Amino acid sequence: MENTPPELRWQVGPRNLITDVPGLRVGNAADPLVKSGVTVLTAEQPFIASVDIMGGAPGTRETDCLAPDKLVEQVDALVLSGGSALGLEAASGVVAALREQGRGFTIGPVQVPIVPTAIIFDLLNGGASDWQQNPYARLGREAYSAADEAFELGTAGAGTGATTAVLKGGLGSASLVMPDGIVVGALVVANPHGSVVVPGSRSFWAAPFEMQDEFGGVGMAPAPDPFLLPRNDKLRAYAAMHGLPDGAEPSPAGSNTTIAIVATNARLDKAQLQRMAVAAQDGMARAIVPSHTPYDGDLIFALSIAEVEMQKPAEDPMRLGHAAAVCLSRAIARGVYLAQQAAGDTLPTWQQSFANP
Repeated sequence: MENTPPELRWQVGPRNLITDVPGLRVGNAADPLVKSGVTVLTAEQPFIASVDIMGGAPGTRETDCLAPDKLVEQVDALVLSGGSALGLEAASGVVAALREQGRGFTIGPVQVPIVPTAIIFDLLNGGASDWQQNPYARLGREAYSAADEAFELGTAGAGTGATTAVLKGGLGSASLVMPDGIVVGALVVANPHGSVVVPGSRSFWAAPFEMQDEFGGVGMAPAPDPFLLPRNDKLRAYAAMHGLPDGAEPSPAGSNTTIAIVATNARLDKAQLQRMAVAAQDGMARAIVPSHTPYDGDLIFALSIAEVEMQKPAEDPMRLGHAAAVCLSRAIARGVYLAQQAAGDTLPTWQQSFANP
């Protein structure tokens, strides 16, 4: 990067958020007692979107319609939610709000909002789990209403109750602006089974991709052991908090998941966006070790507002995929770096553990 001429360098966007892609808006809503929340991405106009799923335990709504061969070309919003399968109800609140605005896929006199949704499992993070009325439809509506260019990261929205192997997770975002005007951004809820920090260090696995000290400028760990799998303290911490005896920890199956959105203003069709989402999965693997496990439902939406024509149709999709992966790696680290301590947490934040070495 240092040897690249200034006119060819990729730059961080003015907000370093996915909303550096023109026209996009993001809103958060959370319930601090439940320790969970919802994040909604939308725009003034419907946008083209696709998806790639690599985790072994996904939880989704309306993702099938994003395949390149399916009828629906555009969607009205994307929802990231906590709550496991219960959190899929967040889409209902967003759909209701969109219908009130007369938005949706038009079929005769009827508008049907298209709102693909993905969830994380965050039900064992110390929050209240004895509620009777599902809060996620309300949180979905609140998040949609709050959508704006500026939004909080860390312990916010769908990242409110997120955890990693040994630290609190969170909501992260990052962007890149290319010299030809193409913008790429990422939005992620980092809640993986794996770790985002190198074992035995305070360094993020994503450190090689950091820009402008956006997650602390700690740098890379010296010669990490590539064969050392990080321990996972999620369920052990939950068991200790609730006085469960040794060996009484719940099963880890499906109790994680990192979900993300990558976006661009470049004009891409659904097939090209699906390939962009596939390439962005590399960013998840660079920032989380291990990633794409049987215990995760790792999923990436990709979207385009179709504003800028690609100048090199044979080369630009590869460049966009790489940019999406870089943005996603950075966004994951930012989400964990910016997580905030809250009452009843089962795991510490990065700031608690490493801010003052």
